[in-house]
Amino acid sequence: MVDKTSTAKKVSAVAGKSTDDVEKSLYAKREKIYPREVHGLFAALRTTGVATLLGMYYIMPWLQWDERQAVLFDLPERKFYVLNMVFWPQDFFYLTLMLIISALGLFFVTKLAGRVWCGYACPQTVWTEAFLWIERKVEGSRPQQMKLDKSPNSFRKIRIKATKHFIWVSFSLFTGLTFVGYFSPMRELTANFVTFNNGPWEAFWIYFYALATYGNAGWLREQVCMYMCPYARFQSAMFDKDTMIISFDTSRGLPLGPRKKSVDKVEAGLGDCIDCTICVQVCPTGIDIRDGLQYQCIGCAACIDACDDVMDKMGYDHGLIRYTTENALLGKHTHILRPSVIIYALILMGITAGAFYSILTRTPIAMDVIRDRNSLYRESNEGLIENVYIIKLLNMDKDDHEYTLVAEGIPDLILKIDTAEIFVKSGEVVELPVRIQVDAYNLEQRSSEITFTLTAVGNDELVVIEEARFLGPVFR
Repeated sequence: MVDKTSTAKKVSAVAGKSTDDVEKSLYAKREKIYPREVHGLFAALRTTGVATLLGMYYIMPWLQWDERQAVLFDLPERKFYVLNMVFWPQDFFYLTLMLIISALGLFFVTKLAGRVWCGYACPQTVWTEAFLWIERKVEGSRPQQMKLDKSPNSFRKIRIKATKHFIWVSFSLFTGLTFVGYFSPMRELTANFVTFNNGPWEAFWIYFYALATYGNAGWLREQVCMYMCPYARFQSAMFDKDTMIISFDTSRGLPLGPRKKSVDKVEAGLGDCIDCTICVQVCPTGIDIRDGLQYQCIGCAACIDACDDVMDKMGYDHGLIRYTTENALLGKHTHILRPSVIIYALILMGITAGAFYSILTRTPIAMDVIRDRNSLYRESNEGLIENVYIIKLLNMDKDDHEYTLVAEGIPDLILKIDTAEIFVKSGEVVELPVRIQVDAYNLEQRSSEITFTLTAVGNDELVVIEEARFLGPVFR
C-alpha cells in the first residue's frame, strides 16, 4: 500500500526545489567585485585619461574669459558662453551637429578599436576609477578589503568604512556642485552652497547629481556597464573580424596549468597560461577573458598589464592576452583601412569640418523679413507704389549694436523707416516696420526681387542679407 502523505511530501519537495532552481537561474545576488590594483602601460594610459578628464571637468567652470565664466550655459538668460563665443536658442542647430559628431565618433572608434571609449573615457569608468582609488587608499589592497568586509563589526571597521563613505559623499557633492556650475555662475554658486543659500532648483540638481555619482560609482559600478548601459548590448553590431579586441591567445596559452618557473612547459605539456587568475582579479567587471570575448568586457586592458607582468616573472613573451583581431588570432591578415572604417572617417571629417566652419563664420545677427499680407500693394500720396514689411532683428552678439538698413533691387527704390536709429541690445529681438516705395514705371514685372542689407555701425563684418518680394502693377 502506497503512503499518499509521504508521496505528496516528496512531490512538494521536488516542486519546491525546481522553483528554487528557476529563481536562481533568473536572478543571482550580486557578489561584490574587488578589482586588484595593476600597473603597466595601459594602466598608466587609463590613469592619465582619468586625471585629464576629471581635471577638465572640475577646472573648466572656474576659468574666466572677458570678466565672465569661460564656459557657462545661462538658461535663464538663454545665453550659452563657450570661450569667446555666445550661442542662443536659435543656434540649437549646432548642438544637434555636436551630438551627431559624437555619435559618429563613437561608431568610428568602436569599429576600429572596440570598446576603448568604455575603458578610458566613459564617465562611469572615469568616476568609478576615482572611487576605487579612494577605496584603496582608505581600506587597503584587494586582500585587505576582502578581509575587512568578512570581519565582524568593530570600532576599527566602522571607522574605516565611515571614512571611506565620508570622502565618497564629499567628492560626490563637489561633483554635483561642479555640474550645476556649468549652468549657474560657479563662484556665486559655491559661496551660496557654503552658506546654504542656493535656490531650490540649484540645490535639487546639486544633490541629485551627487546622489547619482555616489550610487553609480560607489555602489553599482560594473552593474551599470553590464545591465544598464545600452552600448554593451548593441556594440557587437559594429564589430567585425578586423575590429581590435582584447583576447586570450588559446593557441599559445592552452593547456593551462600552474607550475614553477623552473618547470619546462614543453616537457610538461603545458601552454603559457599558469592559471594564476590574476587577469580575473584585476578585471573591474569580474569576467575571465580566457572564456573569449564577452559583452561585459569594457576594454580597459587591465588584464593585459597583469598578464604581461606574470609573463615577465615566468620568463615568457608578452602578448598572451593582448589587443588583437579575430582574423589575427586565426592567422589571417588584418585589414585596418577597410570600407566601413573609411566611410565612417569621411562622414565624420566632413560633418566636423562643416560644423566648425559654420561656427567660425557664423554672423551673430539675424534678420527675418515678413511682408504685410493684408494687401498686395498700395499707392502713396505721392503716387508711388508701396509695400509694407515687418523686419525682425535679433542681436546674438555679446555687445549692443546700432545698425544701418539698406534696400536694393529696383531702380530709385525708397526705403522709409519710422525710427531715427536702429539700436538692438545684446540678446534682444526688435520688430521694425518699414515701407518700400517705387515708381510704377520702374517695375518690369508684378513680383520683383529686392534685398535688405543690415550692417552694424562701426563693424562691417557684422552684416546679414535677406531677400524679399515687391509686388506692384506693370504699365509697360
